Amino acid sequence: MNWLVYHIVSGHSFFTGVALLIIAALASTRSHRILKRVTVLAFLIGPIAIILSSTAIPYWFYAVAAVITCGWIVSRFKKNWRPNAAYLAAAVWFAAAVIELPYHIIPSLDSTHSHSIAVIGDSVTAGVGGDETSETWPSILAREHQLDVQDISHMGETAASALKRAKANQITASVVVVEIGGNDVLGSTSAAQFAQDLDALLSHLAVDERQLLMFELPLPPFCHEYGRVQRQLAAKYNVRLIPKRVFLSVIAGGDSTLDTIHLSQSGHRTMANCVWRLVSSAFAPDSAP
Repeated sequence: MNWLVYHIVSGHSFFTGVALLIIAALASTRSHRILKRVTVLAFLIGPIAIILSSTAIPYWFYAVAAVITCGWIVSRFKKNWRPNAAYLAAAVWFAAAVIELPYHIIPSLDSTHSHSIAVIGDSVTAGVGGDETSETWPSILAREHQLDVQDISHMGETAASALKRAKANQITASVVVVEIGGNDVLGSTSAAQFAQDLDALLSHLAVDERQLLMFELPLPPFCHEYGRVQRQLAAKYNVRLIPKRVFLSVIAGGDSTLDTIHLSQSGHRTMANCVWRLVSSAFAPDSAP
């Protein structure tokens, strides 16, 4: 995967854009010719990096940050220019980075006495193009770590179809991993419909003391709303969100995919190792039956 694509889709470009806007704001408080050029260049690139990242921080915060940033730019052309507006702009974008940072931290699970896990996914999990010797990552996870894995992933799955499949299969696992949404984003599902479908799916899964893990969607530019839906519903149902860079780090390997998205056998093994690191805290030796 091209490093620039990874940087954008992983959400890292949001922090790059924020850093550039902070640099631009602080550099604008000085009159040195080089710093003026730095201000202009950083201000031009920063917002582009933020927009392309499709980072789903609250709309109200984006609005406040935009107003403060515009106020800084307008005040820069006044005769009685004072640096306070620049400092305020730097502060609000620093606050944006603080708001976003928790979504880039790897979640952990509480220990459970069960040794079972359910996986709900699309073709990334179900696999494509394999033969009788191929193993998907849920199968590898079960074999290598002696887990009772209920895999109800299916090719072409969306949030809506995943709900139907989940209802048709009795899920008793104490941990559920959800890898759903890629077909919604890339298909014809609107953000509003995705919100409705994902809400119904998570509502069905979030029962008793079950722990839910969900892969956050790597989003194309201008698809903020799908990410916002995931984050709002994750908070509503106490779902641990897996940062989107985790999935991207799997498919970024040169031999990990068949077509830049669907996993090769090597990719399934890498994904199994990745998921095990995410869920292993729930299946510590002293939690086994």
